[in-house]
Amino acid sequence: MKTILEMRDVSKIYGPVKALQNIDLSVAQGEWIAIMGPSGSGKTTAINIIACMDKPSSGSVILDGEDISHLSAEELTGIRRNKIGLIFQQFHLVPYLTALENVMVAQYYHSMADEKEALQVLERMGLGNRAKHLPRQLSGGEQQRVCIARALINHPSLILADEPTGNLDEANENLVMDIFRQLHEAGSTLIVVTHDSGVAECADKTVVLGHGHLVRITSRTQ
Repeated sequence: MKTILEMRDVSKIYGPVKALQNIDLSVAQGEWIAIMGPSGSGKTTAINIIACMDKPSSGSVILDGEDISHLSAEELTGIRRNKIGLIFQQFHLVPYLTALENVMVAQYYHSMADEKEALQVLERMGLGNRAKHLPRQLSGGEQQRVCIARALINHPSLILADEPTGNLDEANENLVMDIFRQLHEAGSTLIVVTHDSGVAECADKTVVLGHGHLVRITSRTQ
């Protein structure tokens, strides 16, 4: 099976703080990985490096066959735009744009906006009848599904989700998790940062970080 992401001996140091230390991680295409750990464990640093929003102090990161460790900020922006779909806990939707327009913004920065395609992805999320609504007119669960649609619209190699159910009630959490299961079954590669053991149990593997170190990796079958 093709390896979509590989972190080799990755460390990240901010002054006296060793945020990540000698991390080795391999993610196969189509795998669902959960990253867990307490606050300060290095989860955010790891996801920022994978998402091309930061670079390691040492070690290498191979994404879809390309070493991205030493690329410029502009080059990393291009990689992120073309290969990564991001889903945030805080949604980060543009408040004065409709759900449809928020999805089309991602298309615009990638290539060309396509309203029909954007609407189809929203319909896949069960939001076809909410496409013209502003974020403030949507529930938290609906806003998160708009975020998922936005992340999917450019057919990314890797989907990264940072605490995607953290602001949702149980019903909406279940809806979002159902979407993630469908994406996984369709062959998408998912990396989900979570504090929720129930969310992590759905993943193929759980990566546990602690004080910047890789504590353990467990598989669902273990």
